[in-house]
Amino acid sequence: MENCFPKRKHPRLKNFDYSNAGAYYITICAHNRRCLFSKIVGGGDNPAQLIYLPFGKVAEEQLHLLENRYPSLKIDQYVIMPNHIHVIFTLGEQVKLDCKPSICDIVCAYKSLTTKACKQLRPIDKLFQTSFYEHVIRGSRDYDEIAEYIANNPKQWELDHLYSKE
Repeated sequence: MENCFPKRKHPRLKNFDYSNAGAYYITICAHNRRCLFSKIVGGGDNPAQLIYLPFGKVAEEQLHLLENRYPSLKIDQYVIMPNHIHVIFTLGEQVKLDCKPSICDIVCAYKSLTTKACKQLRPIDKLFQTSFYEHVIRGSRDYDEIAEYIANNPKQWELDHLYSKE
């Protein structure tokens, strides 16, 4: 019997060790792109202002707690948009090689801990989409462009490909 489901593309770089020291740009989307994390008010003549909803506050808190959980991890830049989160993770050299977390380990822990904390606020079946987008940052120019995109994302919300009026 032939598989009826489309084959899922594996987005990670082949033969790349995602536990290597370096900078990684990550985007994590809410399940079904629901606007659960924040809302953006203003725009036009008024500067766009990001206001965190309760789940967004939890998402931000859990993001910062990752640095305690993973000593080699630094959160460089982030924005918690209405239905997705952009973050730049920087992994330093690992002190213990036997506990060398990968970006996937970190994102999975983040999604799990954030979901668990949000479920304490109110019942929710699924908070995040199954996978996540990643980009290995290659150099300072790449980093600067991504950091600028993250900083400007709330101002450009209606132009964002993840935009939803929800």
